[in-house]
Amino acid sequence: MYIPSAFRIEDKTRLSAFLGQHSFATLITQDGATPFASHLPMLFRPDLGEHGTLIAHLARANPQWQHFAEGREALAIFHGPHGYISPSWYETAPAVPTWNYAVVHAYGIPAIFDDPDRIVALLRETISFYESSLEQPWPGELPAEYLDKMIRGIVAFEIPLTRLEGKFKLGQNRSAADLQGVHQALSHSAHADDRTLAEFMRAEGHVPTTAS
Repeated sequence: MYIPSAFRIEDKTRLSAFLGQHSFATLITQDGATPFASHLPMLFRPDLGEHGTLIAHLARANPQWQHFAEGREALAIFHGPHGYISPSWYETAPAVPTWNYAVVHAYGIPAIFDDPDRIVALLRETISFYESSLEQPWPGELPAEYLDKMIRGIVAFEIPLTRLEGKFKLGQNRSAADLQGVHQALSHSAHADDRTLAEFMRAEGHVPTTAS
């Protein structure tokens, strides 16, 4: 991924937090010479391996798991907030439109595991992760026969990461006045995605203290 130095994120704590908050990923592998993509929730374990490990599952009917046997590196893309940026929001002129966004690319070689106890543990961990923020979390209790059927219908895998690339393009190369104009416009947008991007800018410390 092309990453200008101003937008490069290498801090493991920030990358880990991003993968936890934006955990629905696009997993890309190669089927011979053809790229193949699936869209999956993936859990990140930052302390497992030098760069952390992703763990997930996909439907057995999905042919992508067969690509794992080739031992090729896969790419998981985690998307954060993004939005169009109008030059009319800048104090500096002339300027052109752009797109601001946050994304993390995770690379590694997937490995399937088929131990039933480990698969059940993965499913329970996944359920707990996504249910924990709900007012009345679903406990995840299922009849044994139904659970066994579900397990037979999935393929569980992990990806020990060889590298992580973070790119947060949030206008760091612009002046404080330009950043303030962008943040103000996004904050008052009718689109929820724009307002989320504005909040992300603030959380990352790219909003001047005078911004409203």
